[in-house]
Amino acid sequence: MITAFEPIIDKNCKVLILGSMPSVKSLEKQQYYGNKRNQFWKIIYELFNEEAEEEYENKKMFLLKHHIGVWDVLKNCDREGSSDSKIINPVCNDFKTFLKQYPNIKAVFFNGGKAEELFRKVVMEEIPNREDLLFHRLPSTSPANTTPFKEKLEEWKIILQQLG
Repeated sequence: MITAFEPIIDKNCKVLILGSMPSVKSLEKQQYYGNKRNQFWKIIYELFNEEAEEEYENKKMFLLKHHIGVWDVLKNCDREGSSDSKIINPVCNDFKTFLKQYPNIKAVFFNGGKAEELFRKVVMEEIPNREDLLFHRLPSTSPANTTPFKEKLEEWKIILQQLG
């Protein structure tokens, strides 16, 4: 059984980005998107025309400064390796309580298809006032997604509209 991280969030966050479950490398490093080949941090910094930092604490502060929260759909699961296709026995996080605690969230973005699939299948019905929220899937930043970086970045720019 593997367990996800606590969210990176504060009361000022307007956007929530959801992955499925941290990769093996991320779990080893105890950092969201800890695999150097994952493009998450590069995309986030590029959205704001800034150079990505190496220090994880600075990365977390950067997200919060820009009112972006990060979490995973799953609280825990069984999985061999890092592939989302290998997830079994998934248990979702408590989003009903979470969204009550963070009422400024107005958009939920899924980092890839598996996060969206799990959320819509298991969690969506529990979300009160879900018609007030934007739910949108973004192309995965995983190294397994071979879509060119510039194409991913263009699609991720929708986040900026929700922060304005």
